[in-house]
Amino acid sequence: MLDKDLAQARGQCHCGAVRFEVKLRNGLHSARRCTCSYCRMRGAIAVSAVLADIRFIAGQDKLTLYQFNTGTAKHYFCSTCGIYTHHQRRSRPDEYGINVACLEGISPFDFEEVPVLDGVAHPADQAKGTGPRRVGTLKLIPWTE
Repeated sequence: MLDKDLAQARGQCHCGAVRFEVKLRNGLHSARRCTCSYCRMRGAIAVSAVLADIRFIAGQDKLTLYQFNTGTAKHYFCSTCGIYTHHQRRSRPDEYGINVACLEGISPFDFEEVPVLDGVAHPADQAKGTGPRRVGTLKLIPWTE
């Protein structure tokens, strides 16, 4: 059973070179996907954390940065195994989106439903005061035979 009220978690990339601890002020309730060109290809589910609430235990020097388009969002990957661990958001630069697949004991397949937000019509490109627009829901429907 997924504990959506999880307050703190440990995480790492696939090879374990990058390891971190993160406080999740809204637990796993902030889980979401995005429709922007990059997130569509990446396919990760991200949860929110304030910038000050992530602490690297090892491998911060192994992180590689990727930026595109406006260059505001900062996407971080392990330079050894290539796994996306987190990104600094464009819509909320004071937050990181943390890849739930990197969190200890959590799988993206633990979520029955995940909100999908409109990253094509990005909130930063819209009128002030408008937040991200929900465009759908990603669902896991268990296979039964």
